[in-house]
Amino acid sequence: MSSVFYTVMACLITSLFSLIGIFTLSLKENLLHRVLLILVAFSAGSILGAACLDLLPRAIELVEEPVVYIYIVIGFILFFFLERFIYWYHGHGHETEISAPIGDQGVTKSFVYLNLLGDAIHNFIDGMVIAASFPIGFSVGLAVTIAVIFHELPQEMGDYGILIYGGFKRWSALFLNFFVALNVVLGGIFAVLTLETAEASSGLLIAFATGGFIFLASSELLPELRKEKNFNKSVIQFFIFVLGVTLIWLLGIIFPE
Repeated sequence: MSSVFYTVMACLITSLFSLIGIFTLSLKENLLHRVLLILVAFSAGSILGAACLDLLPRAIELVEEPVVYIYIVIGFILFFFLERFIYWYHGHGHETEISAPIGDQGVTKSFVYLNLLGDAIHNFIDGMVIAASFPIGFSVGLAVTIAVIFHELPQEMGDYGILIYGGFKRWSALFLNFFVALNVVLGGIFAVLTLETAEASSGLLIAFATGGFIFLASSELLPELRKEKNFNKSVIQFFIFVLGVTLIWLLGIIFPE
């Protein structure tokens, strides 16, 4: 029962971070850019740390090792599919300046709704991953939740900006972004109801999430860091990346099984 409570609370907290849009539009463009770079670096480290230091060992404990690797590959492939086919426009939208003026609504509206659809699917999967992690251990669930949140922060900043750019008023954009983010809770509840009837599935879902997290860190986040040409900024990003990995490692020590 405690794992169900932790799951619901973690999913709700994750959803609330969609309201970060209120904060982002009050920032100047240069400061916002620096904040995003820090979040991306920390996000890459925390996600990679969660995948390799928490999820992978737990999955191997719960499921036969050859099966684990198969599901890691499946997770990697599915996240690649989402990024290529559902997130095709979504990814381009994140390159749009958050402070950009309202565009041609006839052109932009269809893109905005594709963006919302992609977010809804992604958030649902995030909720399922969080739900599968807490029954294994509190430290695992906490590590996964932190990784999901820090992955979502840069995304939510961009998503809110996309809605504004697409012609939505600020409060409408905020509501829509939060409404889509609630799919994290739906995914968590769905997984709780499903996994209680098939406990072995939690190990498979954890292995699946490992592949997805490895894809997110290596294919979406780290390439963004490589775009930085300034040496001093690159050094700072590297240490923030290592800090993200270290935090996940420390969580396993602070909250042992």
